[in-house]
Amino acid sequence: MIIRQAIAAVLMTAALAGCATQTEQQQRATNGALIGGGVGALAGQALGGNTKSTVIGAAGGALLGAVIGQSTTPQRRGEQLCRYQDRYGRIYTAPCDDRYYNGDY
Repeated sequence: MIIRQAIAAVLMTAALAGCATQTEQQQRATNGALIGGGVGALAGQALGGNTKSTVIGAAGGALLGAVIGQSTTPQRRGEQLCRYQDRYGRIYTAPCDDRYYNGDY
């Protein structure tokens, strides 16, 4: 009995440690997969009424939820460099300003 509890504790610790180092995009994909899997399982059970439908619904919902969660993550601006040309024709790079992000370049 103690060995089972120790194994369960190690698995829980590993699972939680893995979640602590995720990026925002990975967190959103994971949350989307969990929510999508739950909704898909409920929909599969409601429509099919058997275990096979529930499993298929959960798998499809998890996949769709992960894709939507990952694709809707807002992108960080970061330190992007743009190429500029001054009035003397010299080309240089510098951090992009708001004109670049607003499309007014």
